[in-house]
Amino acid sequence: MAAVLERSFIEICGFERETPHRFREVTVNLGLTALPGGVKFPDGAGAFHYEESGKLLSVTSNRFVHWSTSGDTLQLVEQSLDTNLLNNAIRLKFSHCSVLPGGVSIQETLNNVIILVCTNQSVHRLVLPHPTRMYRSELVTELHMQSIFTDVGKLSLQDPSHSAVIPGPVGQTGSPTSATAWLSQSGEAHYALASPAGGITVVTLPPHDTQGSVSVLELKRSSMMQRLSGWMPTAIRGEQSPADLVLSLAVRELEEDSFIFALCQDHKLRMWSFKEQACLLEADMLEYMPACKGVKHLAGQGHRLRLAFSPATGLCLSVYLAVPQRGQFTVLQLVATDNNRYSLDHISSLFTTQETLVDFALTSSDIWGVWVDDSNTTVVKYINFEHNTAGQWNQVFVQPPPEEEVHLGVDQDPRETYLEVLFSPLRFTASAIVKALQIYRRGSERIVDWSWESLKKEVTVAVESELQSSVTEFEFSQEEYRQLQVEFWSKFYACCLQYQEALSLPLGLTVSQHTNMACLLKKGFVSFLLPCFAVDHLYLSYDEYLFSEEETPIAEDLDLGRDVLQMVQCLRLVSDAVSGEMAYEMEKALEHLQSPERAADLVLENMLSNDNDSVIEDIQNKLQDVRNPMAAMMVLLREMDLETDSEVGGEGPITPGQSLNTRISLSQLYGSSSAVSVVCQAVCHMTMTRALFCRDLLILQKLYLRFGDNVFLGGGAQLLQLQQDLIPRSSHLLSSYYLLKHISQSLASAVPVDIIDANLQHLTVLELSDTPTLSSGRSAALSPQTVVELFYQTAARKIIISQLYSQQQQQQQQSNSLLNWSHMISNVVQLLAQLLWPSNPGFQFPECLMANCQYTQLQEYVRLIGPWCQVNIGSCRFMLGQCYLANGEGQKALQCFQEAATEVEKEEFLMKLTGTEEDEAASTSRLQYYNKVLRLLEDVGLPELVIQLASLAITEAASDVNSQAALWTRIFKHHLDLGHNSEAYEALIQNPDSSMQLDCLRQLVVVLCERSQLQDLVQFSYVNLHDEVVSIIESRARGLDLLAHNYYELLYAFHINRHNYRKAGTVMFEFGMRLGREVRTRLGLQKQVNCYLAALNCLRLIRPEYAWIVQPASGAVYERPGASPKRNSDGEFASEPVKRQVDILELKDLEKEYILSRSRLTLAQHHPPSAAIAGSASAEEMVALLVQAGLFDSALSVCQTFSLSLTSVFDSLTFKCIKLQFGGEETQNEAWTWLAANQLSSVVNTKESSATDEAWRLLASYLDRYPSANGHHHRCVINKLMSHGVPLPDWLVRAYKAVDAASLLRLYLNFDLLDAAAELVMEYVDALLGKGHQYFGIERPLSATSASVWLPYTAIDQLLQTLNETQTNSNIYNKVRDKLEDYHKLVEQTTKRRLIAR
Repeated sequence: MAAVLERSFIEICGFERETPHRFREVTVNLGLTALPGGVKFPDGAGAFHYEESGKLLSVTSNRFVHWSTSGDTLQLVEQSLDTNLLNNAIRLKFSHCSVLPGGVSIQETLNNVIILVCTNQSVHRLVLPHPTRMYRSELVTELHMQSIFTDVGKLSLQDPSHSAVIPGPVGQTGSPTSATAWLSQSGEAHYALASPAGGITVVTLPPHDTQGSVSVLELKRSSMMQRLSGWMPTAIRGEQSPADLVLSLAVRELEEDSFIFALCQDHKLRMWSFKEQACLLEADMLEYMPACKGVKHLAGQGHRLRLAFSPATGLCLSVYLAVPQRGQFTVLQLVATDNNRYSLDHISSLFTTQETLVDFALTSSDIWGVWVDDSNTTVVKYINFEHNTAGQWNQVFVQPPPEEEVHLGVDQDPRETYLEVLFSPLRFTASAIVKALQIYRRGSERIVDWSWESLKKEVTVAVESELQSSVTEFEFSQEEYRQLQVEFWSKFYACCLQYQEALSLPLGLTVSQHTNMACLLKKGFVSFLLPCFAVDHLYLSYDEYLFSEEETPIAEDLDLGRDVLQMVQCLRLVSDAVSGEMAYEMEKALEHLQSPERAADLVLENMLSNDNDSVIEDIQNKLQDVRNPMAAMMVLLREMDLETDSEVGGEGPITPGQSLNTRISLSQLYGSSSAVSVVCQAVCHMTMTRALFCRDLLILQKLYLRFGDNVFLGGGAQLLQLQQDLIPRSSHLLSSYYLLKHISQSLASAVPVDIIDANLQHLTVLELSDTPTLSSGRSAALSPQTVVELFYQTAARKIIISQLYSQQQQQQQQSNSLLNWSHMISNVVQLLAQLLWPSNPGFQFPECLMANCQYTQLQEYVRLIGPWCQVNIGSCRFMLGQCYLANGEGQKALQCFQEAATEVEKEEFLMKLTGTEEDEAASTSRLQYYNKVLRLLEDVGLPELVIQLASLAITEAASDVNSQAALWTRIFKHHLDLGHNSEAYEALIQNPDSSMQLDCLRQLVVVLCERSQLQDLVQFSYVNLHDEVVSIIESRARGLDLLAHNYYELLYAFHINRHNYRKAGTVMFEFGMRLGREVRTRLGLQKQVNCYLAALNCLRLIRPEYAWIVQPASGAVYERPGASPKRNSDGEFASEPVKRQVDILELKDLEKEYILSRSRLTLAQHHPPSAAIAGSASAEEMVALLVQAGLFDSALSVCQTFSLSLTSVFDSLTFKCIKLQFGGEETQNEAWTWLAANQLSSVVNTKESSATDEAWRLLASYLDRYPSANGHHHRCVINKLMSHGVPLPDWLVRAYKAVDAASLLRLYLNFDLLDAAAELVMEYVDALLGKGHQYFGIERPLSATSASVWLPYTAIDQLLQTLNETQTNSNIYNKVRDKLEDYHKLVEQTTKRRLIAR
């Protein structure tokens, strides 16, 4: 820890920058009227600290109530440094009464907190529940707690148990001048009032839970007399004189008695026993004042009295005697002697020259005082009254008011600059700005509880409106408008200054006897006094103190200590010599990352050129008094350097092994918004002071270099050390403190919920979402907090408290130890500064900014540390990358992530980032880092950047095949997603892992198919992967829906592209087969036809001897690579299937399949319902289906292809003709449909033909087109006609006569057509005889020279037999017989001639 000098303190204004406390108004009206004369009492303030406020395990730890009085109003605020208290502010208004000085007292009992209030006409008692009764301490885990004032509105304050009017005679003119109040052990409330005519009147209220009346007791010098009537006018009580008018009262209960101490106007201190109602002690205070002549006759108007009790020292009193120019504090100790007598021992007399004492506080060892000097500046000092030999007061550095003028650079916008100053975290309270705004707007509307941002907008609108309303001209130059802006903004700023000054007016001082926490109670807020660090003390000390210092805690060696003090005095001279303009230039140089050393050179040049008061000469003279300047500088630099070797924070937030109560208490310690504000403002003030210190030290070092040997006794070696070591260190410290100063004043941004969610998602990807920076809820956050407050609240406080208590445990301290304010707060501030210190290895602060989406602030942080900080370089680049990513600047982010990669093995944050278990597959930390970043980029959705980074990572993974494979797979995936098919293919080829390569290949095929980018898919070369591609496409083709996916066509294209026609044909034939089996629709049949056509086409492109394919297996029994073995119902592995015989299909086989398939399609097109049946029908079945549908052309084609008999076709067509001939008009109309589907011979027909005629024509054309042996087809047709009793058409008879007259004769006989048979026989015989032989297909009739002729005698005999048997046909019989006889005669003659001719 840095040296903390316990002899100076610094004031830190703990005001929160929210809108002011919401005071709940409570009015107490007892029906009184204002006293005549209207005595006005000064405003006052005080505080009450709970007895257990110094204990960690108490619900009241670090908790206190402070109040302020003004006229008839009492404002009470309960505050805690550990938790935020709700409903903690009330304003009591006592109608027509004035609260007396010292008239407020708060005391606690076991169950209650009791507030006693004394006004000039009434006394009041508020009985409130004690915090320990509101919460059981082990259950207090909330960030917010109810204050004791929560239910104050439920109290009836006018009730007699709460309020009473001071009894007095009518016409009472005087008013008590001061008061004090206390609670007796029996619970009675006593109010001691300073009577206007001298003496003390005590008003007593009975205990709040019992009935009783008000009693009044008067204490006076001569004797004791109790009067119920109260005070008597002075004329009646002649023995009293105003000399004993009490100025200040104090009470202490000792040994069942209450002692009332009264400091009177005659400079005497009197001690009264309340029990005995007697004055036990009277002492003249002037006895303790040297050279008191003349003072005796002065009325002591400003005298004050304070008590302090401690077990060690007993009861101490401090009396302040207000004497012009020489005020004195006298500390006395009350000593009890025998026989109940008491005396005062003088301990110390302390003198002060300050003019007006506002208030002072006495502790068991110190006196703290607050004064206001002639220029209305607050002065606070304290002194130890026991151990100060020189009688020198210790300094408290109070906060100066905001600057009276705002410095405006030429490049700065007035509005922005003024707003920045007004709303910066350190200068103005919200109350001051709100009041200034109301005045500025002339109170046009009341300002309600606005947020900080709303207030900022309102201020801007008000000032700008005022500016515009005052303008009369329409045109301005830029410069004129700027001047107007400055004028109006400075006017508003001046208004804020006035109100801030009024609110900063000190009213009182309080020092907790339990924690030693000192607070300054001001009109508008409370400020806390924190111990000052040694370096800060030296730099801030007033000159008279600095020159009188003899030793300093930062150097044990006395000579070195003196050198340090001399050096600081030189620094003070430098500080005074730096003009405001040059200080501003130095600030700007640091902000713009220019070299601090170069900036210091410029400031020094300016100082030397403007040295009118010989300051440089004074500094030079001073420097010659420094014996060892190098050692002094090194001591100062060492003291300011916050770099630590150990990691601040340790492992977990709370050390394990502690009790639950301790852990809960520690989890809240210094966690309230007040504590956050105080701690972070303390850090801010420290960094501001030290930034100036470093600036001045750097300028002084430059001055040393310039002076050279004139001031250096050691000469060149020391100058070299200065130049090479000390100046760079000073420069580095200046940059570091400037950075801390910047971030401690930089406001955090409000973040929308969607950005928080997105950020949490990113952190989850990085596996950082469970870091301590996120573990604290945001609910406790102030809206306009700085980023350092955000950090302290969400992460740093837990780390710091854990560190403090782990140290305490090592020192064997108990966990319920006292919370000593000076020790604790110094350590907290120091540890927080160390956590923020950029040169320390911890990286919690940037982590916190990232976790809370403070991207702009994080970017600025990284920018400011960039040029000079050599710690966590990679982590900072990573954070900057995160910021760019959040802002949508992906390319910049990638650059940062790449730059961070070099530091992965060196920096703790990056090691934490990469050190997760699941990434252990990656061989190096850098590869693990790349994997994390790649995941992050994928999560954000930046595939181009993923590809770039993965390509870079591959070079790192040269020896790690697994990592290379994973990276190539990633590159492939994102190229594919982006539609970069060629690049994706290249990545796939590069992948060293065959299984991953196969996965990628499968993905490539599927994705390109889904996108219909088949050209790319087919054209890739697939080196060494040809069979795998085919296998993948085949398995996809066989495993998916045929119509939804086109994998077969893809495979066909793939093979065609590689001129592998036989495989292409096989694929198409398999596709066709499956379509026939699985897709029984017209569309499926159409596809099947096309498939067979394509397969035919492929085989025709091959040389005939190779034009064959292997028939694909039927059913889906393909071997799939990688498929699990199948089991039977018993769980045993199924036996290997028997290998089937391989069928070879040639071109003719494919043509048959094609014809059959085309006929199916024709049928489906003509008659859609048939498609479902036709899909699997054989050739014979197809013929039946086709003829049924009237598709005779197709049926005949199938019959011819498969060498089937045409009989069924002719049979069916004949039947249709019969139906048409005897059917009605409807039948005729229907017939045209199927007639149109058959190709008729083109015969020009002059007359209109019917469907029946067309059908007969079709039949005739088929008979002509498809001749058969022995007129088989004719016979079939005639047989059908005759069986239905239909007359035979002449053309049919003619045609069949010419082919097979004998068969015709037999048919006639079969169907008993005797006339026709007889006529045929006669015609046939005539033909043989030479008459019409050409109609029967006889080339030459019967003659000696012609070939033999014959007659179907069997049939003719049957005919003759039948004719002979019937009587009716005798005529025909005779004709036939005669004709045969003629024939036989001719045969006989011809035979003879033939024989002769031989």
